[in-house]
Amino acid sequence: MTEAAALPGQPRGGVLSGPATARAVNVLAPNASAMTLDGTNTWIVSEPDSELAVVIDPGPLDDVHLEHVVAVAEAAGKRVALTLLTHGHPDHAEGAGRFAELTRTDVRALDPDLRLGDEGLAGGDVVTVGGLELRVVAAPGHTADSLCFHLPADRAVLTGDTVLGRGTTVVAHPDGRLGDYLDSLRRLRSLTVDDGVDTVLPGHGPVLEDAQGAVEFYLAHRANRLAQVETAVESGYVTASEIVAHVYTAVDRSLWPAAELSVLAQLDYLKEHGLI
Repeated sequence: MTEAAALPGQPRGGVLSGPATARAVNVLAPNASAMTLDGTNTWIVSEPDSELAVVIDPGPLDDVHLEHVVAVAEAAGKRVALTLLTHGHPDHAEGAGRFAELTRTDVRALDPDLRLGDEGLAGGDVVTVGGLELRVVAAPGHTADSLCFHLPADRAVLTGDTVLGRGTTVVAHPDGRLGDYLDSLRRLRSLTVDDGVDTVLPGHGPVLEDAQGAVEFYLAHRANRLAQVETAVESGYVTASEIVAHVYTAVDRSLWPAAELSVLAQLDYLKEHGLI
């Protein structure tokens, strides 16, 4: 067994940019950081024999990146016909308006403030472009407006920040809620069990080739963290910063402010369920 195969979700090695499945191509944005990992994955999705493509998460407001996305699509004989957003965080959505100008496309999102055009998005919707079918999966939790996109023809799901290619994601309190996030993970697990999804195309990090393993890891991680936070409260730690310093000792300190958001979401969850 390779080292990569031993990691949750079996992350695919090699260069992140380029073809990931028969229908999905990644164009990596140049915004790497501790929070964004290697950068934002901007996905170009299309049927192999179609001239039309969908772009998911144009990424930051960076003209070089946005123009490169268009160039990659055109080099493959594709015209971008629609832009979709998994959620509104700037590293995914800030460039959407400019990208819409470059491609003359509408932008569809759950949040009305992010849309350009008359159509929104919601769980249960089906987006079809040039024979491509994307099924919209409601995935609140990381943020209230988070969505995933099920690509049944490739047995894949595009997860935005709901499931990352490496590490785990933040429940961005107060917009993000842990109960919602756990429900979203269970919804994704049902896709792997009932709908044959085996590949995760994440918003950051490498492609995961064991979708069910990745989701199960996330659920177990959340349960473990929740138990740790509950124990910390019982031991007298009160504030989110105190709990992070006690529980998240193995996490890079530069990520502690983000971890505090997840802790606040966990404290709310514990209170709502009468556990603290």
